[in-house]
Amino acid sequence: MKYKFIAPVLALILGVSLVAASCSDSKDSDASGNSTTTTMEKSTTTTAGDAMAGKTIVDIAASNPDFSTLVSLVKTAGLAGTLSGDGPFTVFAPTNEAFAKVPAATLEQLKADPSGALTDVLKLHVVSGKVLAADAAKLDGQCVDTLGGKVKIAKSGEDLTIGGAKIIKTDIEASNGVIHVIDGVITAPSTDC
Repeated sequence: MKYKFIAPVLALILGVSLVAASCSDSKDSDASGNSTTTTMEKSTTTTAGDAMAGKTIVDIAASNPDFSTLVSLVKTAGLAGTLSGDGPFTVFAPTNEAFAKVPAATLEQLKADPSGALTDVLKLHVVSGKVLAADAAKLDGQCVDTLGGKVKIAKSGEDLTIGGAKIIKTDIEASNGVIHVIDGVITAPSTDC
């Protein structure tokens, strides 16, 4: 006899709990201290961009095999520490395929002068400050100041280029800036700046 009230009470508690949960947001903190908000209608999930947000530009590049040549050259030039610093920086990162387009003899000459010619070329791929793709697209026909000199941004149809290299992936956010992937290597400042 005493148990016949338990089922209705449990149903009532469960019903109230479900209604309360669906009407309110719950906030949880993850290991990094960031809070996430979850509701019944909308949930926030971690994306690849969120996962990369705690990593520096160098961390992200080093974790991607498509950037192994770039990472190797950055380390050879002694720039890994700088690009792991506070920034913010915008890096136009050539892929391994982009470096494969550069004659082998030219790459060897660059490697032979790590604190000179190699550093100069790598700095042409770095802008001080955070420049997202939407902002870069507004700079069509203008020159930007990279750490290695002025380089021109141009738009042709839907393609945006910097120093003649096409930007093929944009807005990879890091804790100290942003990476845009390019299909070529910028080897000299633009002559028409």
